[in-house]
Amino acid sequence: MLDLNRLFSNNRSWAARETTANPAYFRELAEGQEPHFLAIGCSDSRVPLELLTGAGPGEMFVHRNVANQVFPADLNVLSVLQYAIEALHVKHVLVVGHYGCGGVQAAMDDTRRLGLVDNWLGDVRDVKRRHRRELAELDHASARFDRLVELNVLHQVLNLARTPVVQDAWVLGKHPKLHGAVFDVRDGILRSLVAEVDNNEKADGLIPMA
Repeated sequence: MLDLNRLFSNNRSWAARETTANPAYFRELAEGQEPHFLAIGCSDSRVPLELLTGAGPGEMFVHRNVANQVFPADLNVLSVLQYAIEALHVKHVLVVGHYGCGGVQAAMDDTRRLGLVDNWLGDVRDVKRRHRRELAELDHASARFDRLVELNVLHQVLNLARTPVVQDAWVLGKHPKLHGAVFDVRDGILRSLVAEVDNNEKADGLIPMA
């Protein structure tokens, strides 16, 4: 219970600091949101997207799931994506993976002890199978693990580009820009993997030949 109390105490301290710095802060925040970014990240507690990017409240719309995946049939991520693009008019959609991802590790090891998560990780296992030759050429298990994290990010950006929501937006000339990045929990640095995808030609070039 002490840990939970600490969260509420931290919240009150934060609110007090913000109000002291700007008495109108929360009144302005309550008027609505106009984020420029949608970030799709991993649920891992070590990867707080707003904190590691310095984004403040109202700047970033966020969706998180195990291994930062974008399934074509996942109504949760599709609903977030549609609302972000069509209602909030975000200009950038960023998929953020991270080295040391437990979901990617389980997919690499073919772990089958995680219940529903085993089903959820099927797409990452497919990425591993498609790129087994590239992965096999790497000398160390840690290098294969890191590369699978990167390949998963590339694959999820491609999945994102193929969604009807993004395709329709591109047809209408809205051109939300898609990006991919990986966060290194070992040094705290966010590294770009996909600089910008805003059409199908660029999307087609995302995934290296397996």
